[in-house]
Amino acid sequence: MAHVSVIVPTHNRARKVRRAIESVLRQRFRDFEIVVVDDGSTDGTNDALAAIDGKITSIFHETNKGVSAARNTGIRASQAPLISLLDSDDYWYPEKLACQVAFFSQHPETVVCQTKEIWIRNGVRVNPQTKHLKPSGDIFEQSLKRCLVSPSAVMIKRSLVEEIGLFDESLPACEDYDLWLRVACRHPVALIDRDLVVKEGGHPDQLSARYRGMDRFRIWALRKLLKSGDLSEHYSRAAFRELSVKCEIYGRGCQKRGRLAEGNYYLHLPEKIRRGQDSPPPDLDRDL
Repeated sequence: MAHVSVIVPTHNRARKVRRAIESVLRQRFRDFEIVVVDDGSTDGTNDALAAIDGKITSIFHETNKGVSAARNTGIRASQAPLISLLDSDDYWYPEKLACQVAFFSQHPETVVCQTKEIWIRNGVRVNPQTKHLKPSGDIFEQSLKRCLVSPSAVMIKRSLVEEIGLFDESLPACEDYDLWLRVACRHPVALIDRDLVVKEGGHPDQLSARYRGMDRFRIWALRKLLKSGDLSEHYSRAAFRELSVKCEIYGRGCQKRGRLAEGNYYLHLPEKIRRGQDSPPPDLDRDL
């Protein structure tokens, strides 16, 4: 059995997925398996994978099921005690796996860690704003406003997946926000202070480019978390405050765009949650 399972979901990124996998094959730490999940690609991704000189387990989804389903398929098919995720448009520096494996060895109580990253937007390196800087340790409250854990930078113990579950396949986007909040309300998230991932953005196939009104997915995640009973009283108050803020902003935005029923739903959602009378959000999977 390998020590680390590397899960690479991809959809119609034949050129970039090859670059991502080759960055894994160049890792200084060698005891890993690679599980690539081709999520219904139609662009020759299979041929690109077949041309890579390295041991790869490839799984093909007949239809495009979404990144959550692809990651979950890969995790279920893998076996190692440590799991790393790598989005197919990102890539790693050669020391990435070695640094994280060493960190877990030195801090056996840790169940999740991530590294810092370099951001590339439309081919140009950009510096993250202060609000995007990654914290370390108890990151729950800081993560309520926006996701502060990058899938391509993270490594987790398999025991954590067994504890908190997999990605929510009902969420078309912000599935990472949902998962890492479920993690952060239970465990510290450690940060290795090194740039070991290159994260690309700005291209049209990203979920953030496809979907508008992304906060509705974060509202759904917060609603689930508040109903789960997993939060401490302090965390629950913080999550409810953030949900109320997001509902106000998103609900007012819907009303300005003439979607009155949807706007009213979100504006009244916090009070309904407080009373235990809420219902699921409408049209969660609509492409706005």
